[in-house]
Amino acid sequence: MFVLLRHLQRVRREAGLPRRSGARPLAIRHVDAGSCNACEHELTATAAPQYDLQRFGLDLVASPRHADVLLVTGPVTTRMVAPLRAAYEAMPEPRRVAALGDCALGCGVLGTAAELAGPLEKLLPVDIRIPGCPPTPEVIAEAILAAT
Repeated sequence: MFVLLRHLQRVRREAGLPRRSGARPLAIRHVDAGSCNACEHELTATAAPQYDLQRFGLDLVASPRHADVLLVTGPVTTRMVAPLRAAYEAMPEPRRVAALGDCALGCGVLGTAAELAGPLEKLLPVDIRIPGCPPTPEVIAEAILAAT
């Protein structure tokens, strides 16, 4: 384990990654509202050593009660409207909502009109818009860090 941690430190140093700022950590609750999982794969890549959002104090949490940001991927299906609103209401103030990918932004990439509730901003106040199908890890990291 020690060898792996030393190797990770060396990779970070060689890549010239900046150190974490002293800002307060930001907890993110991710909700898949009916996506094809492409955005989830790119979101997972933001945890890799090349991006490592945790060094900036950004953490994914399991409960909306501990979250500062509700990150939604995929087109919002009619069956996900109530769970999304419940997750949003369970979050403490101040709370933010991020729409990740073209589907969450309502670009109609995936799904049939009868099963979709429309863009996320019709249901919840969206503060962070991250366009792309799927957006790259760089775009995701920049958008979330810019919002902090």
